[in-house]
Amino acid sequence: MAPEAPTRDRPIVRSRAALLVIDVQNGSCNPTHATTQPEFHAAATTRVIPNIARLLAAFRAAHLEVIHTVIENFTHDGRDRSLDYKLCNFFYAKGSWEARPLPEAAPVNDEILLPKTSSSVFNSTMLDYLLRNIGIEDVFVVGFLTDQCVDHAVKDGADRGYYMNCVHDACMAETDARHVAALECFQGYCRMLDTDTVLRLVATA
Repeated sequence: MAPEAPTRDRPIVRSRAALLVIDVQNGSCNPTHATTQPEFHAAATTRVIPNIARLLAAFRAAHLEVIHTVIENFTHDGRDRSLDYKLCNFFYAKGSWEARPLPEAAPVNDEILLPKTSSSVFNSTMLDYLLRNIGIEDVFVVGFLTDQCVDHAVKDGADRGYYMNCVHDACMAETDARHVAALECFQGYCRMLDTDTVLRLVATA
């Protein structure tokens, strides 16, 4: 008898699911973006961040794991950054305001915060090691930017054997067109869900 085929349509099981909040920090979204990136800023402040706050409240109330990442150099001169970040002159100084999580999505209590120095959280942090130690199988991804760090997290997590879930209305790219294009690109690597659907899954955990 053939084994039952795996499926992404899975319930949330306590101690097996985590919310991964990617780069929701001052450097990624702040008042200057209202002028420099108005489309991004409007979506981030009116849709994405409020949805992330709702998801955080639900995961915390259900005693589910929450893990945060921020882009932040490990060294003051940034020598530890990825080559790509150096080529792009992407520099968030250690301990800087830019590297600090937004208050609406900041870690609380014993939640894990991982600084990273590349687009892929799996490449430049010990996330894979932590998820396996904790026993996580299902990862729900939110944050910035859909076509960059979120894209990497979804694809790299899928390749490492996790059931990846993208909460598409809790992510954003610099423009809506880039956001939609990214979702279409990596949808084969994950389950696409909206915030309300995830909240219902959490409620039955």
